[in-house]
Amino acid sequence: MVENDFDRIRKQVRQFVVERDWDQFHSPKNLSMALIVEAAEMVEHFQWLTEEQSCALPPEKLAEVELELADIQVYLISLAEKLKLDIVAAVDKKLALNAAKYPADMVRGSSKKYTEYKSRS
Repeated sequence: MVENDFDRIRKQVRQFVVERDWDQFHSPKNLSMALIVEAAEMVEHFQWLTEEQSCALPPEKLAEVELELADIQVYLISLAEKLKLDIVAAVDKKLALNAAKYPADMVRGSSKKYTEYKSRS
């Protein structure tokens, strides 16, 4: 069986944690808190920027955002592992749910929440 990139990264994250004996600190509570801290650090890079500026980050800023995204992914993978959740299956499930809530022919080009659309019946 060929290992996909996600499985490879998941194993690397696990090995990194094991080598440092950090699993003892990786409760779901701590991992979810670390995840939100990293997400906030990413948001800081966009705070006070215009829409246009946020789409055209200079290379050094983009490199910093890239590292924050990596931190977020590492904690997300660790949290899923701790809770024995399959992220790939969860994403598939969520996309199917979202497709039902947001039919493309009804919502195309709109940013409204699904509760704001009129009944589809």
